[in-house]
Amino acid sequence: MDTEFDVVIVGSGPVGLWVACELALAKLKVAVLERRPGRVTQSRALTIHGRTLEVFALRGIVDRFLSLGRPIPNFHFGALSTRIDFSAFDTRYPFALFLPQATTEGLLEDYALELGVDMRRGHLVETVESHVDRVVIGGATDATPFRVCARYVVGADGARSIVRRAAQIDFVGYPARQTMMLADVVLDAPPEHPVATIVNEAGGLVLAPRGYGDHYRIGLVDASMPHVDPSEPVSLAELASSAARIAGTDFRPRDPIWLSRFTDETRIAEQYRKGRILLAGDAAHIHAPMGGQGMNVGIQDAMNLGWKLASVLHGTAPEELLDTYEGERLPVGKALRDDTLAQLALFSRFDPPMLALRQLLENLLRVPEVNRQLAEQLSGFGVAYPDPLFLPDKGWEHKKAVSGQRLRDMELKLEDGSQTTLYRLLEDGRWLRLQRAPNHEDLPDEKAIHAVSLAIGGGDGLLGEFASVLVRPDGYLAHVRPVDRRSGE
Repeated sequence: MDTEFDVVIVGSGPVGLWVACELALAKLKVAVLERRPGRVTQSRALTIHGRTLEVFALRGIVDRFLSLGRPIPNFHFGALSTRIDFSAFDTRYPFALFLPQATTEGLLEDYALELGVDMRRGHLVETVESHVDRVVIGGATDATPFRVCARYVVGADGARSIVRRAAQIDFVGYPARQTMMLADVVLDAPPEHPVATIVNEAGGLVLAPRGYGDHYRIGLVDASMPHVDPSEPVSLAELASSAARIAGTDFRPRDPIWLSRFTDETRIAEQYRKGRILLAGDAAHIHAPMGGQGMNVGIQDAMNLGWKLASVLHGTAPEELLDTYEGERLPVGKALRDDTLAQLALFSRFDPPMLALRQLLENLLRVPEVNRQLAEQLSGFGVAYPDPLFLPDKGWEHKKAVSGQRLRDMELKLEDGSQTTLYRLLEDGRWLRLQRAPNHEDLPDEKAIHAVSLAIGGGDGLLGEFASVLVRPDGYLAHVRPVDRRSGE
């Protein structure tokens, strides 16, 4: 069995799997170490937001998720009754997709195996030792010790991350103060609308379909018992009683497939990188499950990290590129922290001042600009990276007015008359250069950049006044090259 890898990823949740997929797509030698012997069966995260669907589309696998999930065109913020509207976004996915995490993980693991990722289940990591040129990971599988080495290690091993602790990275924030119940159950008396949100003096409740099928997801905070030890099991009778008290009606839940308690513990890693150790997902940030954002932000962490780590390992970018992972994603993690804390306050406080504030915010969300701002936050469409990573050569410019913005998928007409889409051209995980045709530049032979010439007017307005644009592997615009007026281009 191999013991030497380019990258070892600890944790096989959606985040760890997506990092592994990005690295394997770049033909790197990757192993995933997971302590659990089998795939997860609990629902856990339910929501795939629009930008994460675009991430999957950028690698050509989004249809696997769309075929199994349930699109929801709007969402809630802090269980406010005025819904967050996704329809205004210029995207192929102006909705959230409800799909249980167990299904999401299964699809991602299948993709990882197709790409050649070495999946090792039943491997409990106990030690992570960082050296100048490698990281040594030790642990046990079936009581038998194992030891593997890698040039880099990614900790995607959750809130109690052994990788983060080994790197001595502080996890700062707030301890648990409240407890909420989460459950997946069949309802004999479901609500009239598929997504229901109720907050009153008795507590807060969110109810939504789990996907296709008979089960619903219920999340609630009972004002009569704000904090229960999270290790105490949730009973179906307790769930039914609390839900009926808040809603004023008995949904008659039965046939639970998951009953759990979650807390509002909120923390974020002070660093996302320490030498050859990097963190992503819950290992880097935890929060109350508000807005269905945690898994999505984690997968987008993984997308940002994967191609950068691959570029450094292939020698096509300096090691300093890895510092931009923290520079770009730590602010997103802090925004996630603040967003979920705000939503939690709206969902879990039931005094008259808070209920009055809820009414005020419900009215404000009817203002399109306010609604859109929160929709950008939840969906991930609002994330941008305005600071340059690097300039490939002196001919490129970084214009803050356009650089760093997310690019939607769009139809493109190539110089030879064929049709394709922007995301299709990014499926191999390389940088993409789109240029005007005819193009007379003497281009370097750069394997890391896929250069494509577009027919005149075939760029759906993307080129604008530029001779060419450089698109990052994660679908964000990086740099532009102005038209050389002297050459007549």
